[in-house]
Amino acid sequence: MTNATETFGAEAKPEHQWLSAMIRGAAGKCPQCGRGRLFAGYVKTAHECSHCGLDLSGHRSDDAPPYMTTFIVGHITIPLALASKQLFDPPMWAQFALWLPIMAISAWVLLPASKGALIGLQWVNGMHGFAGPDADPAADA
Repeated sequence: MTNATETFGAEAKPEHQWLSAMIRGAAGKCPQCGRGRLFAGYVKTAHECSHCGLDLSGHRSDDAPPYMTTFIVGHITIPLALASKQLFDPPMWAQFALWLPIMAISAWVLLPASKGALIGLQWVNGMHGFAGPDADPAADA
């Protein structure tokens, strides 16, 4: 029986490493050190970490964070809206008055977290300009 390392010829990442990088990113912190700010604005990525100097300019998150945000918000709020319709049968105007703001605020809150988590995952895997946590800094010289 072969393991993933033998099959793919690369060293497998420990689970805690990518998980901690994604949690740091979701919190808006640098995926490498967890201390510097990841964002310079709402979802505008800083050019580098103010604490450890990690170059954050190479990331490419594109459409994945809005897609993940829409997916999560939709899969939480739509069942709740359908359940409230079945249980209470509120009028249509009340449903729109309740669920549209909930969905908009949820998406607004979740978008930076999903973008940060994706940037953390990209960093730990060395994707899109990131060297990754196991890179040798001397190799860049």
